[in-house]
Amino acid sequence: MSVKSQSVVLAHVAAAPSLEKSRPWLYRSLIKRPLDTVLVLLTSPVVLPLVLLLALAVMLDGKNPFYSQKRVGRDGRIFRMWKLRSMVHDADQRLEAYLADNPQARQEWDATQKLRNDPRVTRFGRLLRASSMDELPQLWNVLTGEMSLVGPRPMMPDQQTMYSGQGYYRLRPGITGFWQTAGRNRTTFAARAWYDDRYERGLSFGSDLSILLRTVAVVLDRTGC
Repeated sequence: MSVKSQSVVLAHVAAAPSLEKSRPWLYRSLIKRPLDTVLVLLTSPVVLPLVLLLALAVMLDGKNPFYSQKRVGRDGRIFRMWKLRSMVHDADQRLEAYLADNPQARQEWDATQKLRNDPRVTRFGRLLRASSMDELPQLWNVLTGEMSLVGPRPMMPDQQTMYSGQGYYRLRPGITGFWQTAGRNRTTFAARAWYDDRYERGLSFGSDLSILLRTVAVVLDRTGC
């Protein structure tokens, strides 16, 4: 991690959720996964109609409402992560053309693997992303055991060469997580490893609950991406 990235990380530590230093075996091995399943099933009567309404809105915009992408899961296994479509269909080609014409955007993408002003995102997609509702279909990934409600941000296979951490591979990726709720918009992609390793070392029911509560604030502030 560069000196600049490290300073940004440290600047956000004080505002981040408090993570316990212990690693409670009972929660990690026997409770976390069943708790994920129960929470998804309990919320499904509300979530399913909402996802259908949002999918209809995407379809009215002339687009296939659902989008899947390969991501890296626990132990390095590859799975398909589901989202509501928030981008144009030719997103990859449009991104390459945009980065080729905009050196500053290329620098931002290389450092963070995202863009504040992403030309691929549709108008309705911006609303979905700002509210984080585009990620609701990932509850299916949680139900099937590929993801968790709380965990490291799912990583694309071609991003692994940029990633130096180990904690990510010991956990299921999460819809929300420590990095996602602790200054993610102001840190580099490489800095994720510090957050993921720290979360993995301090994984407990208390840390997950703290992150879930912090997620509510992030969503209400419309800082999701």
